[in-house]
Amino acid sequence: MHIHVVSGSGKAKFWIEPEILLAMSHGIPTHELATIEKIVKEHRDEIEKAWREHFNN
Repeated sequence: MHIHVVSGSGKAKFWIEPEILLAMSHGIPTHELATIEKIVKEHRDEIEKAWREHFNN
C-alpha cells in the first residue's frame, strides 16, 4: 500500500505498509518531507481506511 503526495515543490511516494517509508521524491525539500512523513504517521489509520475503501470497491 502506498500514497502519492504532490506539493508546489514536487512529488513524493510513501509506502504505508508494512511501515511508513519514503519510496521516492522529486523536488520536495528534506524539511518538507519530514513534515509530510509526520502528517502521514498521524493520519495513518484514516489513510489506510480511505485506501481500502477506494481500491476494494
